[in-house]
This record gives sequence, structure tokens and C-alpha cells, in this order.
Amino acid sequence: ELTYGSTLMRLDFVWLRDHCRSASCYNAKTKQRSLDTASVDLAIRPQAVRVDESTLFLTWPDGHVTRYGLEWLVRNSYEGQKQRVMHPRILWNAEIYRQAQVPSVDCRSFLETDEGLKEFLQNFLLYGIAFVENVTPTKEDTEILAERISIIRETIYGRMWYFTSDFSRGDTAYTKLALDRHTDTTYFQEPCGIQVFHCLKHEGTGGRTLLVDGFHAAEQVLRRAPEHFELLAKVPLKHEYVESVGGCHNHMIGVGPVLNVYPWNNELYLIRYNNYDRAVINTVPHDVVRRWYHAHRALTAELRRPDNELWVKLKPGKALFVDNWRVLHGREAFTGYRQLCGCYLTRDDVLNTARLLGLQA
Repeated sequence: ELTYGSTLMRLDFVWLRDHCRSASCYNAKTKQRSLDTASVDLAIRPQAVRVDESTLFLTWPDGHVTRYGLEWLVRNSYEGQKQRVMHPRILWNAEIYRQAQVPSVDCRSFLETDEGLKEFLQNFLLYGIAFVENVTPTKEDTEILAERISIIRETIYGRMWYFTSDFSRGDTAYTKLALDRHTDTTYFQEPCGIQVFHCLKHEGTGGRTLLVDGFHAAEQVLRRAPEHFELLAKVPLKHEYVESVGGCHNHMIGVGPVLNVYPWNNELYLIRYNNYDRAVINTVPHDVVRRWYHAHRALTAELRRPDNELWVKLKPGKALFVDNWRVLHGREAFTGYRQLCGCYLTRDDVLNTARLLGLQA
């Protein structure tokens, strides 16, 4: 046991030997471990331990000395991680988001300057949505925009998807009907991380886009009924997409709980919510099913609260990026001719771009 500041750390000797940052155990240039973890004696104990104001020194039976800065240990111990937030966010409802007056980023600034890109990514990381203005309304220009921050993730829908309300795929999205709030690709084992929308043309009425911060809704459930939150985070469900239209034949199945959390600090990192694509519930035992429905109803009630609904009219030239692991989207019914294009982005690459610009992601 070791106390530094207000944190009491419990550190196993095997862990302390394994994480040694000496030159023979860790390559500081590549940031990679050199020590073979399997070679460490699981019953290892140091011959000597010494602590001064800033450093822990351990001398091992073979004479090897390990040094740890106490601040490093606090940051990297289990107790320290429990106190840290992996992804800082601002949870929002419609009023909070409007009052924040989050600016859109100009397309040229986004494409040509690190400052514009960093501002965009900071907005996206904090709120889960971000806009780029003055984009040339073509699929090709939207693709250039997307590639500025990530590799485009090719799926069964192709690389860049482009559709009108012609029901060309067996999916409600390809109609003029309203779509309730949902996250996409819940039927993938790893749902797509970021979605890009760009309305290229709309000659008609309606069609506003609905955005809801799923993490804000889940936080309300956690505050009011923690047992519901816990159940939604533990019970795995199947989501599926079955398609047999024209030459497209697909049967996708993804498994996971509605709420996905980091177990050490209970921080939510992914919401998988799509009532259209949820498969038969056959992974939940009988004595849990009814409680799960109560929990699901509590979350759905929060997601459908009118004050949580942010309605946005997408217009040619204004591209929307949505964190599909956090923000649910939908739309109202519309009339007339409407063209929409977009794509999915590889989440790791977006976060990598943000980190390279100095952001916590």
C-alpha cells in the first residue's frame, strides 16, 4: 500500500516488476515493453523498498532496480484510474446545446488549417455532434471532407452511401417515413463509430433531423434508477439486419448490451439502441426479462423527452458529423425529392487525429 496525495494505492509486486520503465525493460523510444511478462516470478518480492517525496525505489532479488515517480503511479494505478474520466464530455439536452452556441467550422478552415480542424474535433468530442459549413454539395466533396479526419469505413452499404426515398435497400431509412431516434449498425459486432450526413438537395417539406444525446438520457436513468442502468449495461442482446433485395443478400448479427461501460469507473462509452433492428430477445433468462423491459422503458422515456430533442434542418452545404456511439438520430417524415449522402468513419482514426492535435480523446 502506498499513499500519495489523497490516493491510497494497492500495488501488486508482480505489477510493479512488469511495469518497470528502465532501459532494459521498456523501450522509451517506441513506447513498448521489452520485458517478457511471462518470465516474471509470480511470487516475486523486492529485497528492498524505499520512498522519498517523489519516487518509489524497488530493488529486486536479481539486483535490478525499478524507479517510479509517485505522480505516474497515481495516474496509472487502478485507484487513480477510477477517479479519471477517459473521455471528457458535455452532456446536453436541446436547451443546453442551444445556449452553448457551439459554432460550425468553415469548410476551408476545416480542410486547410490545424486550428479549424482542432476546433471542429473539440466540439465533436465534447458534444458528440459537429457541423461544417460551406461544403460544396456533392458526394465527392463530402468524401474529401470525411477523409480529412479518418479512413472511411466501407460496409455493406458501400464506401460513400447516396440515397433518395426509393426503397432501393430493404431499410426504412430509404423511404419518406419518419424515423424514430436510434443508433446505426447495432447489428455489427463493432457498431460504426462516426456517421457523416450531407443533404445535397431537398425539394419539398419536412425532413428535419432529430438528434438526442444518449449519454445524457442514460445519466438521468443512472441518477433516478441505478438498478435500471446496471441491468442495461449487463444484459447482452442481439440486433440483426436481414436483407434480400435485388442483388443484396445480408444477414448481420451484433451482440452487446444497450449500455456499454468501462467497468473500473462505470463511464459510458457506447449506447446500442435501435428498436427497429433489435432481434428476438433470447439471451435473457426468464427471471430477468420483465426487469429488462422496465429498464428499457425508463431509458426510452428519457430519450423521448421533448426537451432532449434537438431538431436540425440539414441543407445543402452543411455537413453533420454524429458520434454513433453516443448520439441517436432520427428524422421527421418529408415530401418531395430528397438526396442525402454520407459515410461511416473509422473511430480509431478520428480519435488518433484528435490526439495528434493535443486533444484528450
